[in-house]
Amino acid sequence: MSQPRIGFIGIGLMGDPMTRRLLEAGFTVTVWNRSPDKTAGVAAAGARVANSIEALMAEVDVVLLCLANTAVVEAVVFGEGGVAQHGRAGQRLIDLSSCDPAATRDFADWLQSESDMRWVDAPVSGGVAGAETGSLAIMCGGEAEDIEAISPVLTPLSARLTHMGPVGSGQVTKVCNQMIVGCQAAVIAEMVALAEASGVEATRLTEALAGGFADSTPFRILAPRMAASDFDAPPWHLRTLLKDLDLAVAQSQRAGSATPMSGLAAQLMRTHAARGHAEHDPATLVEAYRGAGQAE
Repeated sequence: MSQPRIGFIGIGLMGDPMTRRLLEAGFTVTVWNRSPDKTAGVAAAGARVANSIEALMAEVDVVLLCLANTAVVEAVVFGEGGVAQHGRAGQRLIDLSSCDPAATRDFADWLQSESDMRWVDAPVSGGVAGAETGSLAIMCGGEAEDIEAISPVLTPLSARLTHMGPVGSGQVTKVCNQMIVGCQAAVIAEMVALAEASGVEATRLTEALAGGFADSTPFRILAPRMAASDFDAPPWHLRTLLKDLDLAVAQSQRAGSATPMSGLAAQLMRTHAARGHAEHDPATLVEAYRGAGQAE
């Protein structure tokens, strides 16, 4: 059986290394991006560059999306000249973006009615490093036959692929993931600032807590950057984490499940974003606490 031809839409921090992984695995990959200049690197690595979504859809069996948010996914799929307009039966869409679960279910129904394409939500966790090494955790929502069909496409990208249930289940799982990450980011900032205000060398916290109950991937990434005030070349952005926490609060309202910690973390990040840090590293959260203890 021949390999499926892949289309990739969204060549950003995550989309670029994922496209490279697919090319290295021997897939034929056609890409499209709203900012065409961002495709230069993957084109040099062997990707074909389509000048429109229509041209991309004519060449592929599976289209992957890695986009900023729910609104952008809707625009790319259902806007004028989008995926739905040019899709056909037998093609599948894999959404690697982090999107609203309820909207995702609506999108899946809408896409099938428009073009008879099947939708799989497959948000990822592991950041740029995971995308570069093919070690992402991917949580999928969709029909079992669709998950089985697209698993060879996702294998070069992931260390683990988990089918969580019907369409939308992958997005709910990603929301759960981001609740933990977001709340950890907020408390790690408090913790680093407290250590500093108490005269403890914060740069040694990662070493001191390694292997204990407080150790985690967010801790190992964020604590050293916070302690060293190393905010350059952010591997992710505050606005992205805030968006995901807002999705958690919205989902909790639909499900009737309380999320007070996630809601508080979102408000803290919203305040920080409003002070000009939306495009900055979440590690800059520590700046919101530094100096607070020396106010008097």
